[in-house]
Amino acid sequence: MTVNWIVFGLGMIVSLLGYYLIPNDWGYGILGFGLAHILLGILSMFRRPVQNEKAEH
Repeated sequence: MTVNWIVFGLGMIVSLLGYYLIPNDWGYGILGFGLAHILLGILSMFRRPVQNEKAEH
């Protein structure tokens, strides 16, 4: 769960950096990269952890 918050937080930082660079072409790419990390961090928080079948037996 901690990793998800780290990915989310880094996504926020990168998105803000991209937002301030938007007049430049690089700004749009950096903003999209940050937004993708925010989305992936949030989606990963709702994902169920995969359980190993060997551990159950």
